[in-house]
Amino acid sequence: MSNLLQSIPSPDINMVQAGPFQIRFYALFIIVGIILAIWVSARRLKARGATAGAAVDIAIWAVPFGIIGGRLFHVFTHISDYFGDGKNWLEIFYIWQGGLAIYGALILGAVGAWIGAKQSGIRFVSYLDALAPGLLLAQAVGRWGNYFNQELFGVPTDLPWGLVIAESNPAYPSGLPAGETFHPAFLYESLWSLLGVFVLLAIDRKFKPRWGQLFGLYLAYYSFGRILIESIRIDPAAIILGLRTNVWSAILGLVLGLVIVYLQRKRHPGLENSVYLPGKEPIAEAQPAATEDSDAVKSTSE
Repeated sequence: MSNLLQSIPSPDINMVQAGPFQIRFYALFIIVGIILAIWVSARRLKARGATAGAAVDIAIWAVPFGIIGGRLFHVFTHISDYFGDGKNWLEIFYIWQGGLAIYGALILGAVGAWIGAKQSGIRFVSYLDALAPGLLLAQAVGRWGNYFNQELFGVPTDLPWGLVIAESNPAYPSGLPAGETFHPAFLYESLWSLLGVFVLLAIDRKFKPRWGQLFGLYLAYYSFGRILIESIRIDPAAIILGLRTNVWSAILGLVLGLVIVYLQRKRHPGLENSVYLPGKEPIAEAQPAATEDSDAVKSTSE
């Protein structure tokens, strides 16, 4: 009990067996996060006048694109984990074992969302604004998959919430003595993302940012926290000019988010009248009363 109060133990398992199937906790948390993001975006988009199911139609494109993008970004920034002596390159397809980069998921996921939004007649930026709080919620939940994989941890710490990492873990820093505890970077990011959900919803309620501005705020908010959290991580990662790849990604994300807000405020100072593209609004069903009135006018004119 004393040890439990002085640190956060890592779980001994990262999956459960259900008959012939293995259920990986990493994949499970990612799936739950995706479902929550779709649910939030669907409610918010419908509240702004979209037809029921519009957000799901877009997600059908965005989700697979996002997963592919997240995996590709991770593999490209961890090439040595998959190619070289003793490595099995086929593991690049083992997504359930972990390794989805958020910024890669955002890049290709945005491409999929653009395709889905265009087919649904929804403004791309309107969908992004509706999705933004749900994205943070999905990230807050998804990071717990990293906990079960014993990954995404920071420098050693003697704080009570230090995370225990098994010495057998390939990511355990060489040269460190046994029994070290580490900053739970996954937990910091999960809490930062969860806080961001309430921050974005509060901003949306008070200021009603539209035309992609809320999504820009999401990018800036998340990226700022990611810069701080990523800077304390010591698990293996590609380094460019002294900084981890994801620190550079977060810096670009922060700048891009602020640029989006600035440009969209300048281009669209007014309110967003519709989430639909011009000419793509759903045709309202004719009301019986309206039909009767028109018949009466027609009869009078005759």
